[in-house]
Amino acid sequence: MKFFEHIGKEIFKEEGISILEGHVAYTAEEAVDIASDMEKPVVLKSQVKVGGRGKAGGIKFPKNSGEVFHMASELLNMEIKGEKVKHLLVEEKADIKKEFFLSISIDRAAKQPIIMVSKEGGVDIEELAIKYPNKIIKSYVNPLAEFLPYQAREIAKKMGVESNLISPLGSVISKLYSLFQKYDAQIAEINPLILTDEGLIAADSKLEIENDAVFRHQNLAKVNNYKSKEFAFVKLDGDIAVIGNGAGLTLTGMDMIQLKGGKPATFLDIGGGASEKTIKKALNLVLNYPPVKVVFLNVLGGITRADDVAKGVIAALNSSDRKVNIVIRLTGTNEEEGQKLLKEAGIPFEISMEEAAEKAVIIRNSL
Repeated sequence: MKFFEHIGKEIFKEEGISILEGHVAYTAEEAVDIASDMEKPVVLKSQVKVGGRGKAGGIKFPKNSGEVFHMASELLNMEIKGEKVKHLLVEEKADIKKEFFLSISIDRAAKQPIIMVSKEGGVDIEELAIKYPNKIIKSYVNPLAEFLPYQAREIAKKMGVESNLISPLGSVISKLYSLFQKYDAQIAEINPLILTDEGLIAADSKLEIENDAVFRHQNLAKVNNYKSKEFAFVKLDGDIAVIGNGAGLTLTGMDMIQLKGGKPATFLDIGGGASEKTIKKALNLVLNYPPVKVVFLNVLGGITRADDVAKGVIAALNSSDRKVNIVIRLTGTNEEEGQKLLKEAGIPFEISMEEAAEKAVIIRNSL
């Protein structure tokens, strides 16, 4: 679950990280009213959940109310990397003395949180990381041990900042890591963290929470207008659609298809506990994806019930105008009921994933 900048900043503020004054506008007229009430220079920032908005022209610096209206209208008609701008953050313009970069994420290979900092923050941080990787300081954190204030100060010290900034920077690092843990985050980032006469302030926010942990943060999900996806769908360059109940099982099914000489057309994980309705939606999705010649449905029933899978398959095939061969591997909870339903509907199935994958490739090669 990704958060808009303004929501991320409110969460930062709750954890004791300073932010700039800002208010959300949904129309150009609202932006003008907000800017007038603030009675100070403002920045207009498009609110999208993708990166690179600055370089895409998604941030404007108006000089007067006329420019606020004109620029706000322009931003609200923009689309940034495929995402329509629906609202803006009207924020006070800061007098920036220095910019820093601070990010906390998960290193999947090391299986640990990693804190990355630099005394050179801003829009070109990606280029900095490529050209001068030594300027990005990386520190791993033991997730099972308490992250202590002195550790945060040590990281700040490694940045090479002035001695009077080590403690304040350490404090922000410590608070951001606390937030990272508290909200089951995949990434918590401030770029830039700016130095002003008032101290260190988060001039931007990037916050993403692990989807599987959203149930623990329903209040944030509601504020963020988040709607959980029923399944993960990725288009690939093959012609055998692969559907599985669980990311690991789906990936294994893809590997098996490739091992037998085929090419996956999709990665489609319906997740655990998929309902008959979810199965039908997933199948309709791949049946209407033109490159698909054969569907390989790989289900190992646990929470997902085999009879629900069978009902979903039957409903999807009966309602589809496009006829595509389907190979089903179906076993697990209520497998006898599910297999009986498929037999009665004249839909073949397999118990072995390897045999089902091989059959899918044979059918594809015969077309």
